[in-house]
Amino acid sequence: MNAINTVFILISILFLYPENEYYSIADFQNVEKTDSHFHIYSDKSYAVEAAIKDNFKLLSINTFSDGCERVFTTNRNCNILKEKYPEDFEFTAAFCLDGWDDKGWVENTIGWIDKSIRDGAVAVKVWKNIGMEFKDEDGSLIMIDDPQFDPVFKHLAEKRIPLVGHLGEPKNCWLPLKEMTTKNDSSYFAENPQYHMFLHPDMPSYEEQMAARDRMLDKNPNLIFIGCHLASLEWDVDVLATFLDRYPNSAVDMAARMGQLFYQTRENREKIRSFFIKYQDRILYGTDIIDREQADAESIYKRMHNTWLTDWEYLVTDNRITSNLIDGEFKGLKLPKEVVNKIYSQNAKKWYKGFE
Repeated sequence: MNAINTVFILISILFLYPENEYYSIADFQNVEKTDSHFHIYSDKSYAVEAAIKDNFKLLSINTFSDGCERVFTTNRNCNILKEKYPEDFEFTAAFCLDGWDDKGWVENTIGWIDKSIRDGAVAVKVWKNIGMEFKDEDGSLIMIDDPQFDPVFKHLAEKRIPLVGHLGEPKNCWLPLKEMTTKNDSSYFAENPQYHMFLHPDMPSYEEQMAARDRMLDKNPNLIFIGCHLASLEWDVDVLATFLDRYPNSAVDMAARMGQLFYQTRENREKIRSFFIKYQDRILYGTDIIDREQADAESIYKRMHNTWLTDWEYLVTDNRITSNLIDGEFKGLKLPKEVVNKIYSQNAKKWYKGFE
């Protein structure tokens, strides 16, 4: 995105979006919203009830991050929540890698996906353990472009089932803690050294992770792909724009990457604002908040409400803001209502058909 294009976009904004075309903090409760990247690992309905208070719908992402049993249990709990809150709750499926070396893995996986979709799932999730943890019986690391995935992803493309991908990690993951650009990254990788790739130089590089993801998408041009966490391209919206231009069937969610957006906004607010406006149809709001078994109703609502309200201020106002995610002060983006409505609601309906 060069300087001339940026100036043109900004001038257009002045004419297209007069002052009354913006939301304020006070509008928060009144606007329909969706958190398109949430996690419920509980049989309680606290999170959905908390979301309804703030005029949110939830998309709960199931993840193969703690064994097959949790995948099955979470799927069952989400089915129950969907029946109880049909207008306010959706969920994704996830599949296991257990039995990878067995001849029946592909057929069994497709069967499980189809059952999950019949049960109400609106998409399928793949996680970073592909490319960062999981190995076959010979000890070889499995990447997302492995040919054994091909029939599974072909099936998703033919059925128009979106694939939600958390592949790789933030680019900060390959840096020492003290060189990371955001505090949320440095704290996460300090607490989870098994995923801090700077400590594991024998593992694939950041560039190799992204290349494997892109090769998978090149093999499946009709696959609907939602890149979690700004598709692990959170560090530079220009690079993310190139990805979105290359893969027109792809969108991204913002979950757990607000720190990187804040960091870039502090450096060049107008570039970030222009990116959001240009790609307003391809960005979904999400938080990555997790509702675990031990959470109580009051604490989960407080966390959800505070996170949502902070992000709302950043996206709809031009207030000067500070955050515990980065050092320094930055100015909110003050996006037009039309853009905010897409990011918070309309894009969830577009990319995940269950929200229609």
